[in-house]
Amino acid sequence: MFWKDYVTADVRNAETEMERLKMEIEKADAIVIGAGAGLSTAAGFTYSGKRFKENFGDFIEKYGFCDMYSGGFYPYSTLNEYWAYWSRYIWVNRYMDTPKPVYEQLFSLVKDKDYFVITTNVDHCFQKAGFDKKRLFYTQGDYGLLQCSDACHDKTYDNKDLIRMMLQEQKNMQVPVGFIPRCPKCGKPMVPNLRADDKFVEDEGWHQASQRYSEFLRRHENMHVLFLELGVGHNTPVIVKYPFWQMTEKNSNAVYACLNYGESYCPESIGKQSILIDGDIAEIMISLKMDRNHILDRACACKCSYMQKNTE
Repeated sequence: MFWKDYVTADVRNAETEMERLKMEIEKADAIVIGAGAGLSTAAGFTYSGKRFKENFGDFIEKYGFCDMYSGGFYPYSTLNEYWAYWSRYIWVNRYMDTPKPVYEQLFSLVKDKDYFVITTNVDHCFQKAGFDKKRLFYTQGDYGLLQCSDACHDKTYDNKDLIRMMLQEQKNMQVPVGFIPRCPKCGKPMVPNLRADDKFVEDEGWHQASQRYSEFLRRHENMHVLFLELGVGHNTPVIVKYPFWQMTEKNSNAVYACLNYGESYCPESIGKQSILIDGDIAEIMISLKMDRNHILDRACACKCSYMQKNTE
């Protein structure tokens, strides 16, 4: 499918779009959340600046890295140094909490709805915020898992205890040789379970999540579905953005909502079915949560007043 003309958020009234989004969250039969890196950035998981300098100062001094990604792709001469870097990388981006409660606020908005999440993020923030594990599909892997670097078998392994020990025992940007993980099948070095090349391992859990996502979409086909896209950029549009556009175009009852900072747009063909909001997702979540709580409080007060009148 080819899209030629687009509608952008700057031609929409921001307040009107927010009101439409609040209404859709409440009324939709189901909500499909598609999340990209921008959502975690809004939650405070930034890969440069202060957070990077606080955790990787020695690597910055030695190699001149400008962000965490640079260090992650650097060809280190030893596995000891590779894992000294990656153990910190994984710890701060997988096991530490986000500075801002964006994921928790999102969960409070949808927890009582029929929802499913598909995400290219690998930081596991959804599950830590309370989202049901069986309603999540992490398409690109998980910082918390290891796999064989040669993908000799399709199993992954939890790494939290090992990563913690690497942090505690590393010195001079080196991890002791005894902590370097090796594949239990072939003996080759292990690596984080991330889709970086054709050696990415799609384990049993990955396939189960993929099947559950497909089944969720099938069950709600042609229903009133809100496709809520959050912080999705252009790196992997074929995973979230393009499928959301396609499914919205095929379903006249569907609504597509794009929340992004500087990149909120959609094809003209689904313009009338779309909600476009350009802004900081952290601020948008606060506004949505406050408004929803206000609505619920008013509803509760009205119900209590009604019950009191009918019991007098």
